[in-house]
Amino acid sequence: MTHASTGRSTIALAAVSLSALMFGLEISSIPAILPTLEQVLHADFKQLQWIMNAYTIACTTVLMATGTLADRYGRKLIFMIGIVAFGITSLICGLAQDAAVLIAGRFLQGMSGGAMLICQVAILSHQFPAGRQRGTAFGWWGIIFGIGLGFGPIIGGAIVAVSNWQWVFLVHGVLALVTLALAMAGVGESKDPKAERLDVAGIATLSVAVFCLAYFITQGPDLGFASPSALAIIGLAAASLVAFVVAETLNPRPMFDFSVFRIRSFSGALIGSVGMNFSFWPFMIYLPIYFQAGLGYDSVAAGLALLAYTLPTLVVPPLGERLALRYRPGLTIPAGLFTIGLGFILMWFGSAADQASWLTMLPGCLLSGVGLGLTNTPVTNTTTASVPGERAGMASGIDMSARMISLAVNIALMGFILVEGVLSHLRGALPSLDAAQLRPLAERIAAGSVTAATQAAPDPSSLGTSATIVHQALVHGFGWVLLFGGIGIWLLAALSFIAFGPAAPAGAPTPSQRASS
Repeated sequence: MTHASTGRSTIALAAVSLSALMFGLEISSIPAILPTLEQVLHADFKQLQWIMNAYTIACTTVLMATGTLADRYGRKLIFMIGIVAFGITSLICGLAQDAAVLIAGRFLQGMSGGAMLICQVAILSHQFPAGRQRGTAFGWWGIIFGIGLGFGPIIGGAIVAVSNWQWVFLVHGVLALVTLALAMAGVGESKDPKAERLDVAGIATLSVAVFCLAYFITQGPDLGFASPSALAIIGLAAASLVAFVVAETLNPRPMFDFSVFRIRSFSGALIGSVGMNFSFWPFMIYLPIYFQAGLGYDSVAAGLALLAYTLPTLVVPPLGERLALRYRPGLTIPAGLFTIGLGFILMWFGSAADQASWLTMLPGCLLSGVGLGLTNTPVTNTTTASVPGERAGMASGIDMSARMISLAVNIALMGFILVEGVLSHLRGALPSLDAAQLRPLAERIAAGSVTAATQAAPDPSSLGTSATIVHQALVHGFGWVLLFGGIGIWLLAALSFIAFGPAAPAGAPTPSQRASS
């Protein structure tokens, strides 16, 4: 590689890494400002969920589509379109004056973020085709991506403290301009001459299924889970999922080739992808609410407390990779999932302590972060290495889609469980209130509106008693969420271990070799 080409590749790496930073920040910085959005935009709990969920659902809907478009029309072109769109939609979010506009802006932002994300790996693979430079490039990309995810909470909290919430979004308008300039200067254009046409049927049916399921979970309590409307929504989700399976089975070049699920290592690793986004990442949406409303911390202190949860995800991955090489992914990935679950159980004990604080939560937060760090890199490497090289892109797309779908669904599911846990405590503590009064009160508490909820209690003159009830209800709700996350991921750890199966004997063909034969 010549000096000039090395310089261009370095600029390309900077562009890809900066776009990864922006994508990660828009996932992890938003939870820290949700209590502020609830107050400023008068957003209710369901709207706060959709401010997060709109981004992840939209990202999921475009991952495969933009991957195909990038292969056909050029990765650099689609990447730059994604950057421009991300900057514009970030400005829309920052200028939003109500929750509905912000949710719409987040959906558009998620679509452009997904377009950037799917192009990043393809661009790096083309720009750094082999050797030590390739490993270094992907290493730096992973580190910067991790910084965006890991430091997002403290960055979001700091921006709110020194300025206002709008700059959490508006700053990406500036970053997008810098990223676009770097991409124009450094990224080389590449295409796949064998790129197939867009799998419209698969994309449409999967997107409808995910959206309807998330909508059913978040809106079900208001609609009534057994109401005709709710049953129609969940029925549409089920029908869309069946249609997706049929469409992918009949398509000669599907975006989801179900035959890869016969590869045990691929299936075991994919369960690991689902597991990480079953518990760890969706709970990061709600943990700032506990730190601020439950423990009384401001946004900056809550962001600092969240570092115990996120920093291990940056430090531990090299250890996870070495353990996977030494003990095989079939042991490392389930062990990492089990560690995340153990952290959740410790957080459950810590949140229920008489004098709960960040110190009582610290062991569980750290252990969960360690578990995520042990799992993430082996999962990514195993899903792509388990299949033949020509199917690595498809395997990576399935992996990314599994992560985003799990995240979107479990953001909604954890929110539902949090409200139900709060509601369960209120029923016993406030028997004089009926269900129509209790549910809005529970949703206020779950959203972190402790003051408003206290004032809405049956005896506002006795604020001490009311405040105690509200706080106990919030802790009780979080206890439900933590138990759900811990036990659920332990079950997925066991399922992953079973899916991997026993270790292959020495000299046996690799999974990808068996699949290609």
